Order: sequence, then structure tokens, then C-alpha cells
Amino acid sequence: MSAPAQDRPAGTGGGLAPAYAAVRTRLGLVVLLFALAALAWWSTARQMSGMDQGPWTSLGGLGWFLGIWVVMMAAMMFPSVSPTVALYSRLTRRRSPASPLLFTAGYVLTWSAAGLGAFVIATLAGHVPGDVLMWDRAGRWIAGGTLVVAAVYELTPLKDVCLAKCTSPLGFLLTSWREGRWGALRMGARNGAWCVGCCWALMASLFALGVMSLIWMAAVAGLITVEKTLPWRRITTVATAALLLALGVLLLVAPDAVPALTVPGSGSMNGMPSAVS
Repeated sequence: MSAPAQDRPAGTGGGLAPAYAAVRTRLGLVVLLFALAALAWWSTARQMSGMDQGPWTSLGGLGWFLGIWVVMMAAMMFPSVSPTVALYSRLTRRRSPASPLLFTAGYVLTWSAAGLGAFVIATLAGHVPGDVLMWDRAGRWIAGGTLVVAAVYELTPLKDVCLAKCTSPLGFLLTSWREGRWGALRMGARNGAWCVGCCWALMASLFALGVMSLIWMAAVAGLITVEKTLPWRRITTVATAALLLALGVLLLVAPDAVPALTVPGSGSMNGMPSAVS
């Protein structure tokens, strides 16, 4: 590879410190990503209004789902990936404003492919005889089991490896460097792949709690941001695992105790009155 020595941040080591330093020098780019995330949250809130049906909410048609999925990913992921994009921009040999945006586009493309995979899995599950995802059949147990599996994944070596890539932006960039605009797109896509490896279980948890729920979307986005931007990897993953396990158990034994959960068929969110039509 490699990024030119004169473009490397002074005193860079591992972890998130170099990325935080880059944020200060590329503040305009970071502000742009946060503004795009805010716009995506606003758009998502408009499109999802009244659509939350709890666990295994219908995803609609492919085109509509992929459109809203891309907007969701911008809302949820841009804040946590912005330090990496800022550091990439600082290391870029040519100060092209297009390169960090292409890096971000590659990142979004990988998450779009993950969304397509989720849609295919959901569609196949919906065609299993017996409507297994119905709440009063196996849906509740599958949702609870998904949360338990997600909790277990948080403590696996694979999760640790993927999270290490996300919390060591400089190490990722120096070992994955590609020149040019095509290289920027490829690097962003590869960074997105590590992010999918890190966060797929949390996203599966979102489907199990209600993928159209803005409250749970914000909660999962918060967990992702905490894991990827705080330096205490083991503490954050253990805390996240404990939370997911508690939610999984509650969903199995006392779903009414899960906050902000729309129980399918109830017409209301736990702790909130149903709307009067």
C-alpha cells in the first residue's frame, strides 16, 4: 500500500485515537455525514410512521424495502463510521472531495447487500408452511431465540475480530489501502463488510423486536455506536450481550414487560395506549 508518510497523522497508534484526531481536521466532512444521518432519521420517521407491527413486521416489496433500508443504514451507521471516513480523507494522497464520499458509498453498498440478504431470508421464512413467524405460533419463540443467539454472538471470537477492525480505523486503512476512486469504493465496501460482521446480530435483533419501530431502531443504533466508538471493547460487548439476553428471556416469558414492544395483534405498544381510529 500505502498512504504516504507525510499524510499520516503524527503520533498515530492503534485504536480510535488517530480517527478522533482526524475528526478535528476533517470537521466539515464529519458534519456532512451527521447532517445526512439527521436527514435520514427524519425521512425514516416519515416513512415508518404507523408501520410498526412488532416482531417480524412485513417488509413489503423488494424495491420499497431496499429504499427504506438504505435510508435506515445512513441514519444508524453514518455517525459511527464518520471517524473512519475522516481518517481516510486525511490519509488520501490526492485531496479529492469525491474519495471519502466514494468510500462511504462503498460502505452503504455492502450494507445494501446485507439488506437484500435479510429480505431473501424473510421472504423464504414467510413461505414456510404453517406461517411459523406468526406471533401465536412460533414467531414469539423465534424472536426470543434470535435475541439469545445475538447475545451469544457478542461474546464470540469472530465478533471480537470484526469489532477490532471497526475500532482500529488506522490499522484497517493501512492494511487495506487501494489508490484511486475505484480503490476508495472497494475500501468502503470492505469496511462495510467488517461492520456487517460486527453488527449483523444486532440488526437481527432489530427484526426480532420490530424493524419498523423507531424506538428500537434508535436503541440498536445507539448500541452500535457505543461499541464502535468507545475503546473498552470487552466491557461494551459484555454489557450488550447481557442486555440482549435479558430482552430475549423477557420476550419468551413475559413479552408485555419488554418496553416499547408492539405485540403483534394487540394494536398497541407496551406501556402506551392504542390509537383511537
